[in-house]
Amino acid sequence: MNTRLLPFIGFLLVLALLGFGIWWSSTHDLRAVPSPLIGKRAPTFSLPELDNPQRSFGSAELAGEPYLLNVFASWCFACRDEHPILMREGKRLGIKLVGFDYKDPPEDAKRWLAQYGNPYDVVIADLPGNVAIDFGVTGAPETFLVDAQGIIRYKHISPITPEVIATELMPRIAAMKAAPR
Repeated sequence: MNTRLLPFIGFLLVLALLGFGIWWSSTHDLRAVPSPLIGKRAPTFSLPELDNPQRSFGSAELAGEPYLLNVFASWCFACRDEHPILMREGKRLGIKLVGFDYKDPPEDAKRWLAQYGNPYDVVIADLPGNVAIDFGVTGAPETFLVDAQGIIRYKHISPITPEVIATELMPRIAAMKAAPR
């Protein structure tokens, strides 16, 4: 084989790989990370409340009602994009909105919520991140929709947008409310 063709063949292979990558990324949602917990019981947890660390709140208090668990932190820049949407749309969801402060000093989280507002019904703090590991959290923001039986029905990685609320959350919440208990 002519050695002068090797660089050209290498170039064609690289071009083919780039083309495949562009095609694949245009046909797949790169933010969609499958969670092995979808359809399974949410981890049992009990964490201190952000405003009252002597009081714990967790899965026992949420039993029998659907909720949206929103992982956030004061150090999370993407959470700043999501937060005004939760402030505006959170109550419209019609289910409990649980703030899950992730690996964040409580003073920082309190200051952040005081500055930007608090859309949550309750805020719990996971400073060491142990419960987050049980949920499979990879960072903030992440959001979990849990039904009244404690089953995780949906997970969203990245900021919640009005489109996510309209096309993903509201239909699932409506279906959960319509389902027999």
